[in-house]
Amino acid sequence: MSINTSIFADALIANFGFFAGVPDSLLKDFCAALNDKLSPDKFVTTVNEGSAVAMCAGYTLATGLPGVVYMQNSGLGNAINPLLSLNDALVYRIPVLLVIGWRGEPDVKDEPQHKKQGLVTRELLNVCGIPWRVLSDVADIKWAYNEFEKNNSPVAILVKKDAFSKYEKIYTNKNELAREAAIEAVIDSLNCDYRIVSTTGMISRELYALREKRGESHNRDFLTVGAMGHSSAISLGLAMSLPDTKIICFDGDGAVLMHMGAMATIGSLKVKNLIHVVFNNEAHDSVGGQATVAGNVNLTEIAKSCGYSSACCVKNVMDLKNAVSVGCVEEGLHFIEIKVALRTDTDLMRPSDDLENLKNAFSKLKKEADK
Repeated sequence: MSINTSIFADALIANFGFFAGVPDSLLKDFCAALNDKLSPDKFVTTVNEGSAVAMCAGYTLATGLPGVVYMQNSGLGNAINPLLSLNDALVYRIPVLLVIGWRGEPDVKDEPQHKKQGLVTRELLNVCGIPWRVLSDVADIKWAYNEFEKNNSPVAILVKKDAFSKYEKIYTNKNELAREAAIEAVIDSLNCDYRIVSTTGMISRELYALREKRGESHNRDFLTVGAMGHSSAISLGLAMSLPDTKIICFDGDGAVLMHMGAMATIGSLKVKNLIHVVFNNEAHDSVGGQATVAGNVNLTEIAKSCGYSSACCVKNVMDLKNAVSVGCVEEGLHFIEIKVALRTDTDLMRPSDDLENLKNAFSKLKKEADK
């Protein structure tokens, strides 16, 4: 039986004054309730999980009260540094409650990118010395406080699939261009030898579905189904190693923000065959539609300041096709930001192929070209 999301959120709010994190599909109802019940200075969507831990540490330093970090278990990798070198009992003893969506839970069907993380989540917490339990009811909040009193350091609650009751919230933006149409427009404009690296979530799924719809091979596409925020770095590695091939990075605003320092590295290396395309809907569309901070950030100007050869922001198919065509013809490092709408439905296929087979087909294409 699922936990009443509104009641659990109210109980947490009564005991904790500050919430920060990165949304997860298992926590979307939980986050929606907090979003409705808290002011923006008490509920913050951060660019990555490590930043959320650090923000909560700042809150605790100011108030003496623990904060709450919400995340998917894949975000533990981003969070472990501050958890162990800042919050831990051997360092500053700064308590924080981690509410973690348990993707890839053993014996529960999930996507392949979550399998390993799901298997080792409990062991990771154990190795880090972070007490944990699986969410069962509101009484777990009292357990967390009892643990704080023992060690004054982080504790974690793991949230299983369907643990929370439904809490409806509709997120919107003002953009009209559908992301699927934008992806197709980019592909139609690629009149050169190219490879695509697509980011985590809906973008990779939409690219895969489009290839299926058009009866096209997937061997030019590398789907970054995990490793959120790292598609641009993968693209950079490819661009440096395949200087005669155009590398197209399909990125999302949430992913760019998560590891935005990669743009500085890309710009500093001045590769001449990379087109960095960011589909910006100002939301974490794949996990519920929660807003990112991209609406307050000028990604195009950031790209220019990082050293990209050209950078533009487009809102329609014609301007998008023109920008991609220029990027294909002209050498340099090109940045194209596309303002797109949120997806209005979740009925979208997932890759049915084995991921290793997709990777091998992608690599084989280069080997065949070298013959």
